[in-house]
Amino acid sequence: MKLTADDLQDLSSGAVFLATGGGGDPYVSFLATRKVLEEHGPVDLISVDELDDDAYIVAIGGVGAPTVSLELLPSVDDASIALAEFERHVGRKVDAVVSFEIGGGNSLVPIMAAASRGIPVVNGDGMGRALPEAQMMTFPIAGVAPTPAIGIDYAGNVVTFSTDSTGTYERHVRAMAQAMGGMITTAEHPMTGKQLKSSVVPDTISFSIEIGRILREYRGSAHRIFDPLSAAFANSLYGDLFHIYTGKVVDYSSSIIGGYDIGEASIESFDNGEPPLRLNIKNEFLVARIGDQVVASVPDLITVLDYETSTPINAERLRYGQRVTVFGVGCPDYYRTDRALDVVAPRCFGFDFEFVPVEDLQEHHQSLAGT
Repeated sequence: MKLTADDLQDLSSGAVFLATGGGGDPYVSFLATRKVLEEHGPVDLISVDELDDDAYIVAIGGVGAPTVSLELLPSVDDASIALAEFERHVGRKVDAVVSFEIGGGNSLVPIMAAASRGIPVVNGDGMGRALPEAQMMTFPIAGVAPTPAIGIDYAGNVVTFSTDSTGTYERHVRAMAQAMGGMITTAEHPMTGKQLKSSVVPDTISFSIEIGRILREYRGSAHRIFDPLSAAFANSLYGDLFHIYTGKVVDYSSSIIGGYDIGEASIESFDNGEPPLRLNIKNEFLVARIGDQVVASVPDLITVLDYETSTPINAERLRYGQRVTVFGVGCPDYYRTDRALDVVAPRCFGFDFEFVPVEDLQEHHQSLAGT
């Protein structure tokens, strides 16, 4: 499959849906990627099965607090410079690039690198959503080392990383992102084709394009979008789609703490008799509660959409007075294994409760028919 500039709008929209509020704002990355593709031509989107076992792949994306990216705008050259600096650092050529998360902006960053260097992009990523910390990727969970790695800032300054564990790498790259303006582009988790095949969440780029197409063609309220989206997820590696809540944002607060966007939002139902829904945020929407009842939590996906258009909303774009619908989606089965839950369960984020699948909480969800 060839990725062209015409695919980018659906890709970025679908990626924002899957990214659960995180992964960077897509708009400027969309503009930059479109410019790169118009200059260099389409990019080959390849499945993991098309890679040789000894192929050399690296993950590329942005690391930092997403709110920073609204002011510290990315350059069309950041991704290609990061890839060139990585190749210089390791002394070998990269055969393909992959996204480390299917984020709104981070789904597009590898495409810019690939187009400028004439190499393919892998149809997949290391999360199947967006998550805030490096050790939460499928790559390190499967045993892929995060380093050697490099990071570049907005001025082209380069830093290299060599760490003994992914946890150490996460601390170092987060601190460096803060020191270098709040957002950096990294090339990390180098791996062979064989390692990628055993660790990647497959087909998430093409699935994002499919979700984006549905959002465009069925543009409208949750009632209009729910059935076609449900059908798409039923035929995917994700679980089922659930309507959780619809209402108006009545409170939102966020601060950059430790290199992350930490915040909380409160959504009040259009029916005044229902308790509000609260969202906990760490770059992504992590936990949804109606009153005191948890109704969805990480690693399952929580997505906030504009009520009138079903346009997905990044966490840093939430504002007082927005009318929104909140959906939940079961995460890929990989993230429900004990090995993955050791690093992505709610307790890993400081919440004092065990993970319960979203489908087991649906009795507590607001009825879609009543919105």
